[in-house]
Amino acid sequence: MQVSMASAQGVGVANEDTVHASPTGVVVLDGLSAPKDLPMGCIHGTPWFVRQLGTSLLNLIGDNGVTLREALRAAISGVNDLHRGTCALDQDAVPASTVALIRERGDALDYLVLSDNVLVLDLGDEGIRTITDKRVEEVAGEEMHAALRGPTGTPEHAARVSALVTVQRHLRNRPGGYWVAATNPAAADEAITGTVDLAQVRQVALLTDGASRLVDSFDVLSWEQLLDLLCTEGPAALIARTRKAELADPVGERWPRFKRSDDATAAHVRFFQPSAPPSAEEHPQRGRPRLHTDRGRQ
Repeated sequence: MQVSMASAQGVGVANEDTVHASPTGVVVLDGLSAPKDLPMGCIHGTPWFVRQLGTSLLNLIGDNGVTLREALRAAISGVNDLHRGTCALDQDAVPASTVALIRERGDALDYLVLSDNVLVLDLGDEGIRTITDKRVEEVAGEEMHAALRGPTGTPEHAARVSALVTVQRHLRNRPGGYWVAATNPAAADEAITGTVDLAQVRQVALLTDGASRLVDSFDVLSWEQLLDLLCTEGPAALIARTRKAELADPVGERWPRFKRSDDATAAHVRFFQPSAPPSAEEHPQRGRPRLHTDRGRQ
């Protein structure tokens, strides 16, 4: 597989997304933003958390004997071990992240999605399949509606976003709420997983919600058009086009959102299937005896 990647910071103080790739796997994470006015039980912060989790995941999925859920469970536990002595991991206010990953395993492609990252599979004649987990949109509806009211960038809007995050923290990784990668390894059991025949797959996009919004929030591209853009111009061009749209609506009047520009990360993976061996009809020099002539003899 051939992987191209890009990631860009939004309006925050640091990029809380991360992307990792190996010859057989790709991992994309989107760290959940923590408003400055809310407590945080971890001294390291979200960028540290997503880097540690992403690196661990990429290493673990390299073992084809480990399922993707097992890998996510082990990665969460491993990161817990890195900072349980310094941080209050029993609180709601801990770093958390969405997850999207794929793994090439022989003739199969495995995938996992947890929370609202988007995985886009181009399956050729079977069309395009998108996989995402939108349970976060099914909770705290009143607070979410208020947080989406503009204009973005004002103290009033920031206060409404903080109120939403406060409610969401109490609903994370609980039955009836929504699930993300944080400190509870059981969140891995809630991930969406699947396997497709590798021979069907032409290309795959792994997107954080900051990179998928031209389709699923702004409705200015289709998934087909997004894949075409990734194929012809690459992930950086997708993010640049997203930024251009955001700047055209800086306060969220046309496209309500929590912040003007979110961190955006896209990985595009192309698969090149082996060609069938040429037939004798296609190559007369192969598959049949060569006719020898000796023009010097009569």
